[in-house]
Amino acid sequence: MSSTNLASGVSGKTVRFAWKDGPTKGMVHEHVFHPDGTVEWHAADGKPAAKDAKTDRPKFLDEEIASGIRLVSYLASSGFTLTVVLNSQNGSIHGVASNDKTWTPIHGAFEVMK
Repeated sequence: MSSTNLASGVSGKTVRFAWKDGPTKGMVHEHVFHPDGTVEWHAADGKPAAKDAKTDRPKFLDEEIASGIRLVSYLASSGFTLTVVLNSQNGSIHGVASNDKTWTPIHGAFEVMK
């Protein structure tokens, strides 16, 4: 059973991101937000999301912006930063994927898996 309820934040949850545009358009990634403040991710089909994603567990930021709205961000060892706003009211994602050379607006939908 899945939901979009993130009232207590993302820590300790697995959240599936489905991308509508940006560099990973059409892909679905599961993000495991560990209680120790680190995140790991993989394609929903179990394959690594990137060549270093299996071993990469960067720290993440998770802040409540307003009731049902959270800001989540992390910097991967690849040099890419993902910064997203998760709207629990409608399950939408709005954000930016960036590195030292690119800045790309991204959008999608999310669901909390567990």
